[in-house]
Amino acid sequence: MANRYQALTASLTLPLALVAAVSARQAPPQADAALMAKARTIHEKAITIDTHVDIGGANYATPALDPGGPTSRKCDLPKMKAGGLDAVFLAAFVGQRPDLTPTGFKPAYDQAIAGLDAVNRLAKMHPELCELGRSPADVERIARTGKRVLLTGVENGYPMGDDVANLKAFYDRGARYMTLVHSSHNQLADSSSLRAEPLHNGLSALGKKTVAEMNRLGMMVDLSHASAKSFWDAIAVSKAPVIESHSGCKAISPSDRNLDDDQLKALAKNGGVIQIVALASYLKAEPPERTAAIQALRTELGMGGRGGGGGRGAPPTPLTPEQQAEADKRRATYQERLKEIDAKYPFQGATIKDFVDHIDYAVKVAGIEHVGVGTDFDGGGGVPGFNDHSEAFNVTLELVKRGYTEQQIVKIWGGNLLRVWKDVEKAARK
Repeated sequence: MANRYQALTASLTLPLALVAAVSARQAPPQADAALMAKARTIHEKAITIDTHVDIGGANYATPALDPGGPTSRKCDLPKMKAGGLDAVFLAAFVGQRPDLTPTGFKPAYDQAIAGLDAVNRLAKMHPELCELGRSPADVERIARTGKRVLLTGVENGYPMGDDVANLKAFYDRGARYMTLVHSSHNQLADSSSLRAEPLHNGLSALGKKTVAEMNRLGMMVDLSHASAKSFWDAIAVSKAPVIESHSGCKAISPSDRNLDDDQLKALAKNGGVIQIVALASYLKAEPPERTAAIQALRTELGMGGRGGGGGRGAPPTPLTPEQQAEADKRRATYQERLKEIDAKYPFQGATIKDFVDHIDYAVKVAGIEHVGVGTDFDGGGGVPGFNDHSEAFNVTLELVKRGYTEQQIVKIWGGNLLRVWKDVEKAARK
């Protein structure tokens, strides 16, 4: 196990060697076996971290939805173990309404606290399988035991309300990053997802104060979903490296949530990291017919627009167990009906190769030190070849096929994120 931690801490200056992938049809069986063995050795040595998985609602980590056993979700403890995924940030997602007043903030705050408490509850339900981590040192320690590491974040700054003191309540429950904004402008920042006029033209005054307080606490500032102006404002304000917990590269796919080359270079200069998302609409532009079919399905099921299930249509209060059961049923129906759309457009969707193409591009522009993995599983993420955590090894295999070295893969899978997190902690101590 020592090699795993030496690899994380060593000063690595090896150049990136991207070579042509070895096709299974071209390589002899012994070469395939050697490639698989090499990939498995590297996968075992790396501390593998996924920085973004959406958790369920009121019944998450209860007998009704226990991720300690097999579930229909893309992330649960058995799938993590099967795929060799060591650690996951479970994001307490909270949608929002246009109500940017205490009337809207209070129930959203309660919902975020309930989500963070659910992750803590899961750790207590299965102490033999997992443990809650609150620091990079915890991640390294728990990973040595063979348990899964549960980490937490808050997706959307809306539940913080207008009081930065609420960040301390999130932090005390284990949250180590907060995504400033989601698919609607909020009180902190403008979103990348709206075509409407900006609300703040970037970060609001409260948003800038929030970044400063997150720096002070040692919480990572997450800029996924932020508008370009919000991104640049946060880069200018933050005294610590920032992250994009689940994003892609705009040069490959023009999603408004992806980063352009200038942003990738600025993220590298800041010392931050982009965690490449496994959500197809970020990775590869869909044909209009498929987009329309999926939108029609979501409308039929009352799920609102595309994305992680949030936006202006999200409920302003925590769901009751009955409402959550209905939401889970609707999610399952959506996944089943989505298979029909996939069958109708079998060659249009993104695959694991598209996912790793984004890794390649981010490495080329930002550098090997500034790229990681953030799937957005259970929030829309999942592509053939990397559709849930049981298939995490396939990412390592694809990276090995493309010529990445052991040291580089260790960085991508978790080393870079741990380095950023440690830098954020150092900045907080100052």
